[in-house]
Amino acid sequence: MTSFSHDESEACRRLVDLALAEDLGPFGDRTSRALIPAEAPGSAAFVARAPGIVAGLPAAAMVCAKLAFTPALDDGQPVQRGTVLATVAGSLREILAAERTALNFLQRLSGVATLTRRFVEAAAGSPARILDTRKTTPGWRLLEKYAVRMGGGHNHRLGLYDGILIKDNHLAGLGGDVQLAVTRARSAPGNDWLPVEVEVDTLEQLEEALTARADIVLLDNMPLGMMREAVLRRDAVSPETKLEASGGVSLDTAPAIAATGVDRISVGALTHSAPALDIALDFAIGAPAERL
Repeated sequence: MTSFSHDESEACRRLVDLALAEDLGPFGDRTSRALIPAEAPGSAAFVARAPGIVAGLPAAAMVCAKLAFTPALDDGQPVQRGTVLATVAGSLREILAAERTALNFLQRLSGVATLTRRFVEAAAGSPARILDTRKTTPGWRLLEKYAVRMGGGHNHRLGLYDGILIKDNHLAGLGGDVQLAVTRARSAPGNDWLPVEVEVDTLEQLEEALTARADIVLLDNMPLGMMREAVLRRDAVSPETKLEASGGVSLDTAPAIAATGVDRISVGALTHSAPALDIALDFAIGAPAERL
């Protein structure tokens, strides 16, 4: 089973604890305690109900920590309807108590990975990488960015602390002076190792950013023709500068954007609009249980 990094594990542990406390409350699973004998064993399988890319098995394992959790594949692998993702065995009460929370993690993260893979495939044949953004669910950022990687995408900066991205509102505070913004960003203590990225929405701003030797220039909501011109100007002035397209990117527009020659395409929808992948927990005892 694919593993989380240390930071991802810590973030997941906090979310799992919060989610279980939220679901079980102070009294636990009243329904299962009333209906299921304490000693009753059970076993079940997490099963995909739709094709997609699986992500979140380490999170489901944390939710099922009191049970025997056995993954059947690794995160990042494609699944079809009916594919078994993992099995779980132990106390039937514990399985029922963990079911919804484990599915919430699996469905959400698999949904992000699945949508990411669709964007990666839409840009296939070009050098453009698909990147996420900071438009993540509060508290879930590390896990959602993990899911993006499982889908074949790449992570932009994790937060405000590990990257320099000079946006329009920063420039507004400096009177629109791109050169000054890049110079100040590079000279600030502790910033010497960070790439400097500048957001622009005109070719004039692009020229200023290229002259300032920004490491990355983000082309914000530019039409395709302007993007192609931006690539030509970059190649002529500062070929080492990376160009990133952003704003209004969809599965329909991604192929044409990738074809302009940009190096990166950042897509907020990967994390803020990914639909959950349909996954169920099928029980192996008696009649199949209804999903809770």
